[in-house]
Amino acid sequence: MFPMKIISANLNGIRSAARKGFFEWMAKQNADFVCVQELKAQAPDMTPQFLAPDGYNGYFHYAEKKGYSGAGIYCKTKPDAIRLGFGNEEFDAEGRYVQCDFGNLSVISVYCPSGSSSEERQLAKFRFMEVFLPHLLELTACGREIVICGDWNIAHKEIDLKNWKSNQKNSGFLPQERAWLSRIFDELALVDVFRQVDTRSDQYTWWSNRGQAWAKNVGWRIDYHIATSGIATRAHAVSIYKDERFSDHAPLTIEYAA
Repeated sequence: MFPMKIISANLNGIRSAARKGFFEWMAKQNADFVCVQELKAQAPDMTPQFLAPDGYNGYFHYAEKKGYSGAGIYCKTKPDAIRLGFGNEEFDAEGRYVQCDFGNLSVISVYCPSGSSSEERQLAKFRFMEVFLPHLLELTACGREIVICGDWNIAHKEIDLKNWKSNQKNSGFLPQERAWLSRIFDELALVDVFRQVDTRSDQYTWWSNRGQAWAKNVGWRIDYHIATSGIATRAHAVSIYKDERFSDHAPLTIEYAA
């Protein structure tokens, strides 16, 4: 599968992103995999362009609730196996997980819950963290090479959001959320691929619609490629695309050498 180019993009609505030119941009990228999140669509809403853009096969996990969540992967080659959901009834109903297997490689698109809208959703986010960690442990124990792309809705360290001091009690930068990500990196030996390549500050993938967050680059880095070390060591180029806006998130592209 190497070399390969993988894009992760939270679309904040596939129909909205399409109107803003996402698929035209995607066609020019020549990526091997495009992992998308927050489709906000069900199967009847998906047009031929959404399902199979030129040169790609699309695989999707839709939420039961209309206009909510959803994840997908666009692949240039057909996978050996596809998994929709990770085996948890509550969160599989929300359409948060797509896994495509190719030989010894698994490419995964994940959309982790946000807890910012209410205390109830924050509790759901904590439940997700509790059940997703054992799934990740199982994945890493199988000896496959894995890259998990998506919106994790957590900024890991102070460098990963502009206003970290004022956000320490807010969802997305809570101590227990950050500690959970640290466990993924430290105990499961998975790698934050972007940060391995680019150690600069002010590198963000999401901006609030409030104030002038986008204009002032007051953002958060909450979209990741999280990978096993074998893949992570091949990463040689990372980029966050900000020339056009398809969503309140920016696409994150990482290229992996042969």
